[in-house]
Amino acid sequence: MAKLWAGRTDGTTAKIADDFNSSVSFDSRMYKEDITGSIAHARMLARCGIISEKDAEEIITGLEGILKDLESGALPIDLESEDIHMFVESVLTERIGDTGKKLHTARSRNDQVALDLKLYLKKEADEIAVLIKELILADIKKAEEYKAAILPGYTHLQRAQPITFGHHLLTYAVMFLRDLGRLTDASERMNVSPIGSCALAGTTYSTDRDYEAELLGFPEITINSLDGVSDRDHALEFLSCFSILMMHLSRFSEEIVLWSSWEFKFVELSDAYTTGSSIMPQKKNPDMAELVRGKTGRVYGDLISLLVTLKGLPLAYNKDMQEDKEPLFDAIDTVKACLQVFTGMLATMKAIPENMRKAASGGFINATDLADYLVGKGLPFRDAYKISGRIVTDCIEKGCVLENLPLKDYKEYSPLFEEDVYEAVDLDNCVNKRISSGGTSVQNVEKEIITIKQRLEKLK
Repeated sequence: MAKLWAGRTDGTTAKIADDFNSSVSFDSRMYKEDITGSIAHARMLARCGIISEKDAEEIITGLEGILKDLESGALPIDLESEDIHMFVESVLTERIGDTGKKLHTARSRNDQVALDLKLYLKKEADEIAVLIKELILADIKKAEEYKAAILPGYTHLQRAQPITFGHHLLTYAVMFLRDLGRLTDASERMNVSPIGSCALAGTTYSTDRDYEAELLGFPEITINSLDGVSDRDHALEFLSCFSILMMHLSRFSEEIVLWSSWEFKFVELSDAYTTGSSIMPQKKNPDMAELVRGKTGRVYGDLISLLVTLKGLPLAYNKDMQEDKEPLFDAIDTVKACLQVFTGMLATMKAIPENMRKAASGGFINATDLADYLVGKGLPFRDAYKISGRIVTDCIEKGCVLENLPLKDYKEYSPLFEEDVYEAVDLDNCVNKRISSGGTSVQNVEKEIITIKQRLEKLK
């Protein structure tokens, strides 16, 4: 295919150079955005009298035909093309003749690709936002189901204090809400049209950038033409948002891997989201959770890749910036796949409350409540802490727990102990006494669910 940029050179390049330079194999996914942007550009050129209305209509009709044929499969993308922009313009010129050559007036591939990428990211961000909302709703539903199920809360992976499974699950719902907020913020910052910046310096034509931006759904335009073509902050922001989201998914995945093991057996994953072993028939492997955990590093790599690509580039456009798309597209595809499979895995996951309760009954996770009991009787906390610690040590030696240590033994440590100590160390009471806002009591979990739903509704 003849090079549209032939002129300064004869347009003849080595096959190996063509292949190395070409981006159509991956940027072709932006064909719809490229055509949408070109239609808006043709309308603007006609409105400003730069091309005639007749030429604009011929160009728009031609572009609409190309879009229809691409979507139906009647027009295959020529992988010999340099990029999707050149492919569309070449096909347009083949179909409508010299009129098609007028489309590229008052723009450059530099601002064209910047526009296409933003249009594409706007669409993908909306789709990912929907997937995050679906995940949050699945998490909330599971939290409602197990709002009163007691399990050990951990610090340092050591049993620490009793909490409800619903409270634990909602932790991730809150994380995912922040992910949604970050994605929304990034989308708003990106929502600025670069088209009309041209190669780097603007154009001598009297264009109407605001009108073109309005046609494309942008509320404003970039205020500096150099920045308009060289800015990739939005790509980095989205990759950063995706990386943080994947970190949250990975932490959740790690816990699901632990919970579903025989050592914990707090949850049972659906057969639909597990695999078996080729040699060990007893195995039920949490492969989906492990893959999400593993793919997190892949998305981190996409972010680092683009950061390193951009770190030493002078203004304005450089061919290095072609390297923005593959990591971005890879991260988008990975995040969408992970969100979908994780939501299904979570929605079908079943908790085993009796195992959670059994684990909570060991490990003396109500020791803090025992100390608080003595504080309530007037003892300073540090003294109460030491007495509780000594009791735990002695219980371990005697092979008993706080709930069944005889009252006479309690009184050997302090005369402040009375029969009501057993009420204080009861696990259900320990949980439901956590009445401070954001705490683990069932009442608080119910309030938290309402709050998360309300915040989610505001983000729609």
